[in-house]
Amino acid sequence: MIRPWLFEFVPELGGPNVEPNPHDVAKLFARYFDLWVRDETLDFEGIFFSEHHFGRSYSPSPNLLIAALAPRTTRLRLGVMGVVLPYYHPVRVIEEIGMLDHITGGRLEIGTAIGVPQELARLKITMPEARERHEEILTVIDAALADPVVSHRGKYFSFGNLRLLPGTLQKPSPPRWTTVVSADSARRAARRRIKISTGFNSTAMVKLIFDAYREEAQAVGFHAGPEYFALRRRVTVAATLDQAVLYAQGVADRLKSFVAEDERLTAHVPDAPGSSGGFELSEDEFITGTPKEVARTIIEQCRTVGAGHFLTVLNWSAPIDEVVRAHELFGSEAIPLLRTASVLA
Repeated sequence: MIRPWLFEFVPELGGPNVEPNPHDVAKLFARYFDLWVRDETLDFEGIFFSEHHFGRSYSPSPNLLIAALAPRTTRLRLGVMGVVLPYYHPVRVIEEIGMLDHITGGRLEIGTAIGVPQELARLKITMPEARERHEEILTVIDAALADPVVSHRGKYFSFGNLRLLPGTLQKPSPPRWTTVVSADSARRAARRRIKISTGFNSTAMVKLIFDAYREEAQAVGFHAGPEYFALRRRVTVAATLDQAVLYAQGVADRLKSFVAEDERLTAHVPDAPGSSGGFELSEDEFITGTPKEVARTIIEQCRTVGAGHFLTVLNWSAPIDEVVRAHELFGSEAIPLLRTASVLA
């Protein structure tokens, strides 16, 4: 079975030079919350929210989205992929994890990330510093999940005998995830037995990253099956292939400007799926078609890399009406195929 998740945020209205009507922003939030409640009935496994700052989305504090959505749902797993640890004091991160696990009734997924280079740079945080902070905070999280009374002395944080409350509802802890884009990051995650998610790269490169995790897991004494891996892709879906291709052109146009700002992505965003023009992110990042067509591609990629979870970014940053239609189509026609697929075939 391939477990289908949503990878979500609320896209920004307007832009740097266009200030939206605040009432329109409030309505947009309301539409998205209604959509996410509907997603539970469409059999999505859960929602991972994305944390971003300084434009393009309204997602500076995804934990607030989880807290607001939890009382309106009963089954959806809820998490962040991931909380950008270098922005925070570890005490705050740990205590919010405990609160959210109780607020969700034990449906929380813990996800962490180093962050996006250009966003960190706006706060004068370099990538080497971000990696150091990320590793140090993970060490504190490890300790706090084992014992609520924590002492720590490190390069960036130092404290003693702090009692961090509440402890999590799920024991020994909620499932833990981190985002990776390299084999080295995958190996570090394996040493902590933290599940991993990745995208952007080609399917062949993702397999190499996941294989590095599997090798490291074997070395430290556990078997990493498909449940440890999530593949994240941008999926554009519509009732007909022609309509999906038209929608995908909008995704490509929006993504070109985004990629230009992210030094991690070398790239190539195709002019349209299947075309040879443009400049390269990875063609595999873009999955376009009818629900059954995209399901076939998702199953093929997940089987190739050995991923038991699929995170879908549906009709990325499109107008809300288009996004709603995409969720309905994907939920009603693609999800049944994913849930009955074998990853090991």
